[in-house]
Amino acid sequence: MSKTITIGTSIPQTGIIKALGDSVINGASSYFNFVNDNHILGEKKIRFLVYDDKYEPDLTTQNTNKLIFKDNIFALFSFIGTPTVKSILPILYDENIPFFAAFSGASFLRDNQNKNIVNFRSSYSQEIEAIVSHLYEDEKINSIAVFYQNDNYGEEGYISLLKSLKKRNLKLVAQGSYKRNTLSINHAFNEIKDAKPQAIVMVGAYKTNALFIKKAKQNENLKDVIFANLSFGDANEMIKELKQQKTNTNNLLFSQVVPNYTNNDIPIVLQYQKLMKKYHPKEELGFISFESFLAAKVLVNAISRIKDDLTREEFLCNLKETPSDLLDGINLEYKNTQLLNKVYLFHYENSKFVEVEK
Repeated sequence: MSKTITIGTSIPQTGIIKALGDSVINGASSYFNFVNDNHILGEKKIRFLVYDDKYEPDLTTQNTNKLIFKDNIFALFSFIGTPTVKSILPILYDENIPFFAAFSGASFLRDNQNKNIVNFRSSYSQEIEAIVSHLYEDEKINSIAVFYQNDNYGEEGYISLLKSLKKRNLKLVAQGSYKRNTLSINHAFNEIKDAKPQAIVMVGAYKTNALFIKKAKQNENLKDVIFANLSFGDANEMIKELKQQKTNTNNLLFSQVVPNYTNNDIPIVLQYQKLMKKYHPKEELGFISFESFLAAKVLVNAISRIKDDLTREEFLCNLKETPSDLLDGINLEYKNTQLLNKVYLFHYENSKFVEVEK
């Protein structure tokens, strides 16, 4: 029997959100390398096989077929993106391959249609509800617009936002969208600026969001708006982009599905920092690689608890029964097809992410 357990993924290694893909690889591989170097799985080793899909659904489909039928992977892990993942649903339904910890908060991954899909992160609807709740209840804001990617990801965020607003008898004051993998924001910008919203919820990717924010901060109607970003927007890269553009980072709100990766009061954070420093010393720490690191730890733990033959059924069963205290300091509970069920909100102040006190 093979002593290599191949875990496969298809993520952007080139293209407009390459940095997000890099962060996922760094976080997961730092934990997998640690596992292999320290024989955490005995004689078995994890092989982490990564293909580039440039955040394009057609390439994701090609890569997934290759991973399943050519590479004979044991499980699929940490795919990035809602439109990309949606494109492979038929394959997932047909082939019964475990599909764990996609970087997507999409509702179609959480509808219990497929027992082979186990999510790690909280959903987009939970993130947006947390954002709207904060804007409305804490900031007393009721004039909200949306800037979103014109695809399944943007649509998921858009529909969730409408629901959260409706709960509070609110309506969108404006909306604007852009095409995935582009920086074409002008049309969306023009659709939104004259409405003079107090806040804009951004369901986009980091480069495009940052470009929109830069343009907005130069506009009289939008310069003091609160820009509320989802976790998929990659807060670390967005801040980097804004600083490169010499744009101020005031009035930014970020929702995240993991706590602050600099919070040394959380024991698992210390392990993340230590292993990233060891295996990727030149890479900056961030929310995305932290999430990927945590998901990799959950994956390995599920494999380690298989006593007899390594089967996909046992693996899925173990994922769903992950001990609640496995991630020292972060509670896990499998419900709504996901293990994490909390949303954290952050501002960016004095060059660091500061959690919004609830």
